[in-house]
Amino acid sequence: MKKAALSILIGLILGAATAGLADTPRISVSQFVDHPALNAVLQGFKDDLKENGVEVQYKEYNAHGNMGTVGQIATQIASDSPSLIVAIATPNAQACAKLYEKAPQLADTPMLFTAITDPMAAGLVEDYAKPPKNITGVSNQMPMDKHLDMIKRFLPELKRLGVMYNAGEVNSVSNVKRLNEAAVERGITIVDGPVTNSADVFQAAQSLVGKVEAIYVPTDNTVVSALEAVVKICERTQLPLFSADTDSVKRGAIAALGFDYYLHGKQTGVMARKILAGAKPSELPVEFQKDLSFHVNPKAAERMGLVVDKSIIDSVDVIHE
Repeated sequence: MKKAALSILIGLILGAATAGLADTPRISVSQFVDHPALNAVLQGFKDDLKENGVEVQYKEYNAHGNMGTVGQIATQIASDSPSLIVAIATPNAQACAKLYEKAPQLADTPMLFTAITDPMAAGLVEDYAKPPKNITGVSNQMPMDKHLDMIKRFLPELKRLGVMYNAGEVNSVSNVKRLNEAAVERGITIVDGPVTNSADVFQAAQSLVGKVEAIYVPTDNTVVSALEAVVKICERTQLPLFSADTDSVKRGAIAALGFDYYLHGKQTGVMARKILAGAKPSELPVEFQKDLSFHVNPKAAERMGLVVDKSIIDSVDVIHE
């Protein structure tokens, strides 16, 4: 009798635990590539939910920069039937958005995008204030005019600037378009250094040597994931390197004016909590992160033949050594 009672008790405990697990929201995460900025977004997202007592189950997928894998991840997510989809970076967000056309079981599943430069150009939304039924999120669109002004603080006579980006990424193409528009107003010519994958980065950087006075890397997942190759070329040829990704400064770029991607992830977490509490994506306008942080690495500048003026150092938010 005692054994029977014990078995019943254990069964009730396990049943309750299983029921509790079944009630826990399930979040499928699709990330484009493994690099510090996007990793910080995911960590900030998770920390926001945890710090606010929201228990969830995660299934995390990373395409490691492979466009073919992006589509495979989206197909897997469709079979997950999650409570919420979180897409980190443009290719993954686009692939997940297409699920609503071919996976009827996801008709009422909400999706949040994050670390997306141009949600409109990516076809994710048509109106930032009025997102579609299932999709909203946080954009990391950069102010290209401020980035050029930052670079000109280091190089006042700058006339030709190389820009490295993946021409197959909508967010990068959008960045370069806006960069060209801002450059015209400042008398700067933009010289493209396009890549198709991380293996192209070293050669693309090398192709810009002798053609430009500095290189700029926007928030491009492909190039940032292989930034050390660009740093190597720039140090060898004394070609100043600037970035939109603040984490790239400690990896060897001279300076960046960018977002705190950890806070970007936390901002996305706030939206996730609202959705998990019952809000519809269409009720949540697309958000933008406004605060920028100025990071400088004086030693990286020295290695690239550039001495940083004291007036610049005095205005820095974060100095990397």
